[in-house]
Amino acid sequence: MTDTATAGGPTVNTVLGPVPARELGVTAVHEALLSVVPGAEYAPEVSMDRAEIFDALARKLKDFRDHGGKTVVDSTGMFHGRDVRLYEALSRSTGVHIVASTGMGPEEMLGGYFLTPQTNPPTPWPAEKFADLFTKEVTEGMVVPRVERRGPAGLVATAAARDGMTATEESLFRGAARTALATGVPVSIRYGRDALHDLDVVLDERLPADRVVVGGLDRRDAVDTGAPLEVARRGAFVALDHVGLDDGGTHVTDRERASLVLDLVEAGFGHRILLSGNAIGVAKGHPAYDLPFSHVLTAFVPLLASMGLGDEEARRVLADNPQELLALR
Repeated sequence: MTDTATAGGPTVNTVLGPVPARELGVTAVHEALLSVVPGAEYAPEVSMDRAEIFDALARKLKDFRDHGGKTVVDSTGMFHGRDVRLYEALSRSTGVHIVASTGMGPEEMLGGYFLTPQTNPPTPWPAEKFADLFTKEVTEGMVVPRVERRGPAGLVATAAARDGMTATEESLFRGAARTALATGVPVSIRYGRDALHDLDVVLDERLPADRVVVGGLDRRDAVDTGAPLEVARRGAFVALDHVGLDDGGTHVTDRERASLVLDLVEAGFGHRILLSGNAIGVAKGHPAYDLPFSHVLTAFVPLLASMGLGDEEARRVLADNPQELLALR
């Protein structure tokens, strides 16, 4: 297991190596730095100019830093454009901590190798194979394909299909939970049709609930069924991570998100709330979502304050809760 004890307390895996959890500061827990649809890097109409990508991301990270942010979690997993060397350079240049993730999903975004591993008849990868793959990315470093391993992953991110978890995705979730148990990193799950069902899959692996963050709980279907409150009751973290998105019905509005934050605090679950924007710094092969990483700080926190959230609770949500989640243990 990763050693989490240092003279300064628990640590968090960043792309530049472990840092004391207390140094994370205000943290955006679910963002995408470089997001590339697999294969888009080979399309002649898609520019992959690394200098342009670096400059665009550096501007956005500096804006986040200038508004009080200190850490960004790239929660995209292995195969959506993750570029460890780029993230190392960005972190050094901007002073923003970057926590990158291992993991993958949903099934429709997996390469065929992970769906039909040379068996007859074809069968999904078993959970233990996913666990081994993800665990090595934490303990040995994230893979730079065919070349080397670099900084350790600080999170295992998984996602299920919107119409319900598939057999492969169940293996993914169970493998992610086993990695968390073996290494001390947390698990981020993007639920499919039923947040509580998908949470139960990882909890069935005996992973403590406080090592899990359930993302997308500001989807209207989740809010309407009371899923955020029930996830918090079970001890997992509740991520309202589409702040700023008003898509006409799939997700709630920011005012409704703010009301949900206040309801959770009133119910005694302020220590389980996480906020983020699900912004995409640079998108390749799919539409850009050009929301500033600083949007939560510049727009949503003032809204929360106007509706009655105090400074102490805001600090807990923005800084203390992410530190508790991301600390290795």
